[in-house]
Amino acid sequence: MDRQVDLVIIGAGPGGMTAALYASRAGLNTVMLDASAPGGKLLKTYLIDNYPGLPETPGPDLAVQMYQQSVAFGASFQAGEVEKVNADKQVFLKNGDVIDAKAVIIATGTKERLLSVPGEQEAIGHGESFCAVCDGAFFRNKEVVVIGGGNSALEEAQFLTKFASKVTIVIRRDEFRAERKVQQGVEENDKIHVIKHHIVSEVKMTDGKVSGVVLENVETKDKITLPCAGLFPYIGSIPETGMVKDLGITDEQGYIIANEQMETAVKGIYAVGDCIQKDLRQVVTAAGDGAVAAQMAFHFVTGI
Repeated sequence: MDRQVDLVIIGAGPGGMTAALYASRAGLNTVMLDASAPGGKLLKTYLIDNYPGLPETPGPDLAVQMYQQSVAFGASFQAGEVEKVNADKQVFLKNGDVIDAKAVIIATGTKERLLSVPGEQEAIGHGESFCAVCDGAFFRNKEVVVIGGGNSALEEAQFLTKFASKVTIVIRRDEFRAERKVQQGVEENDKIHVIKHHIVSEVKMTDGKVSGVVLENVETKDKITLPCAGLFPYIGSIPETGMVKDLGITDEQGYIIANEQMETAVKGIYAVGDCIQKDLRQVVTAAGDGAVAAQMAFHFVTGI
């Protein structure tokens, strides 16, 4: 199926949904695409407490509110996985559909970085998870391990204490990278234990399920086996930008290079949110990016 629209937004996270709101409100015929449910990483976030003007709110609740507003002025949402975007702003979906757009906004975000150690591929979905909000209840009264020292790792570790009997955080450094407020929550939680100067070198499986992790001391290289039923890595992300890899608009890591107007090197193609080169990846910055990109797309499409 081929169709023509003013604007295609690829990705329905905070950046994409904000762009849809602003673009459709300005009168552009807008379609928003995503292979998953609208919300992006909001769907995997337990609580949002740093979005201006909004009290502490569950991520999925904020996702629903954003989505409802994003389509309130006529933007449409279509479930679908994008395979390629060309310089003529044609969007090719994996199901064979092609959408001809006058402008495109890339808002695809990132995917979780893997540990890339023996046993991990077999463990994914069988005890290894990247979403504590989604899967935490499966580990009621069990011991779990969280890998990482940033905000996401510490916040999800605190959420997991609602179910798990014990949560062990493993970091390779001697200190956390998370904000002080988040660190304090970990320090005050008796269910959380911390192992420093270690990395995961292997994931152990028993009867098809995670049963432990082998930890290696980064200084001495000594190894210990830590029993656990669940493993939650939060060690960084990889940009989801494969659909534009041939356009020459990404850096060596795959992040899209965009200026302050969210413009890429290809006229009429914009990028927002976590998939672009930037210092701060937050809901509020993605939303700001989306508003700017939609405004620029409006001027590009209408010539006003």
